[in-house]
Amino acid sequence: MDLAYLRAHPEHLPTFLTHQRIRETPVAGGDVCAASRLTLDDGHSVFAKTWPEDRAGRPAPEGFFAAEAAGLRWLREAGGALVPEVVVALPGLLALDWVDAGEPTPEAAERFGRDLAATHRAGAAAFGADWPGFIAALPQDNTPDPGPWPDWFARRRLAPYLRTSVDGGALTSVEAALVEAVLDRIGEFGGDEPPARVHGDLWPGNVLWGTDGRAWLIDPAAHGGHRETDLAQLALFGGPPHHDRIMGAYREAWPLTDGWPERIPLHQLHLLLVHAALFGGAYREAVGEAARAALRGAGRATVEG
Repeated sequence: MDLAYLRAHPEHLPTFLTHQRIRETPVAGGDVCAASRLTLDDGHSVFAKTWPEDRAGRPAPEGFFAAEAAGLRWLREAGGALVPEVVVALPGLLALDWVDAGEPTPEAAERFGRDLAATHRAGAAAFGADWPGFIAALPQDNTPDPGPWPDWFARRRLAPYLRTSVDGGALTSVEAALVEAVLDRIGEFGGDEPPARVHGDLWPGNVLWGTDGRAWLIDPAAHGGHRETDLAQLALFGGPPHHDRIMGAYREAWPLTDGWPERIPLHQLHLLLVHAALFGGAYREAVGEAARAALRGAGRATVEG
């Protein structure tokens, strides 16, 4: 099987893998899928993601890989930040062009900032998307919504993962009350904008620095959202290398609205609640801290805006 055959007959890939007709090398993946490098007969490689067989016998959720494929294609169409091309998208498997990992440089970081601004500027018809959403293994409601952004963000990106986190015991009544207070005051944060074309899960681990001197977007939960959400998520968990260069170049290409620093904890709260829903009480303190910081910034962001 070479790349041309694979593009023409993507449905044959599982059979070739089952019968070990393709060289498969496991690679480090995320917390949800098994990942491998597939080396084809013509020397090309693709990156493959599959649903692990040890997930209590449960298959991949319906539409799981289709959603990621749709998001990758949509982000790629923007012509901004680089996105691997989708080669195969099947119910239980996703294969993408292989990207050789390299070292981040200040120049690559600055270009990524400009490229990310271009992706965001491509915009979206509404908040949400035309396909059912997932973030990691969790469903994410992508029902298209005209906004305004604050109400949509509270209803579709904060409240559902608050409920899941509380129901799973990841948060106590203290953290839940703090997040509820953020929801109640969502109109005080300002920053409303038309929907941008966002990655949706842009923590630093979802930026792949290539040997080509460019940064690539991977593992998206793409949808129409607020561009500040991508930027706030990028600052989580220590941030990426040369973060200041990324932000400087981004803001030069597309300045942010006044009050954006005060809104960072609000935007980060989404991904922190997702982590609490997925991984439990280890993220309890981070959720509480983000909610407290967001509440301190409420009102102030609007006044400064």
